[in-house]
Amino acid sequence: MPILEVIALDVKDAVAAQAGGADRLELVADMASDGLTPSVATFKEVRSAVDIPIRVMLRDAQGFAPGNLRQLRRQAWELREAGATEFVLGFLDAEGEIDEGVTLNLLAELEGCAWTFHRALDNSNDVFRSWEIVRTLGCDTVLAAGSAKGVEDGIENLKKLADQAPPALLVGGGLQARHVPELLAAGVKGFHVGSAVRPSGWDSPVDFASVREWVNRLV
Repeated sequence: MPILEVIALDVKDAVAAQAGGADRLELVADMASDGLTPSVATFKEVRSAVDIPIRVMLRDAQGFAPGNLRQLRRQAWELREAGATEFVLGFLDAEGEIDEGVTLNLLAELEGCAWTFHRALDNSNDVFRSWEIVRTLGCDTVLAAGSAKGVEDGIENLKKLADQAPPALLVGGGLQARHVPELLAAGVKGFHVGSAVRPSGWDSPVDFASVREWVNRLV
């Protein structure tokens, strides 16, 4: 069955997403920066309020290079100590290639954890070459839109990525309802939404009825 992952910024979002039938949360802070690492306090609040899986973002700066890798590792350790077992991360080097060194450095704090390589893939020089690199790093999921411009521009790439060997493809980044039938037909099993379940945009909380509509689209 397809799964729906919903971006949550706080406990209110998380509770609404679960009430609407979401399968998993991506917990982030500061969507003005496209999603940064949330506080440990926020994670603890969310973890105590819901029982669906929570993937926690590990990102401390805009773009796809770490701002302070040592501090990011510290945040990862603190989140693990607080009970986090699933994460989201991914980095590019200055040439636009997957930064394996930085990624593996942070992964040293995440032994045994499930994790998603996020949309750094879309912003790399070649999404297909990058896919082959990413799949050697140990993630179970890749979040992608197929293009840095979003799903609308990248849908043909997404249909090709759906046929690639694991990890699993999770489609997100400008995903809209009209994209779903074509992606389902191509074999996509994972869908990721944020503003699409917030009727008034990022300044409003997740709406459980909107989440339910997305769940029903995937049946």
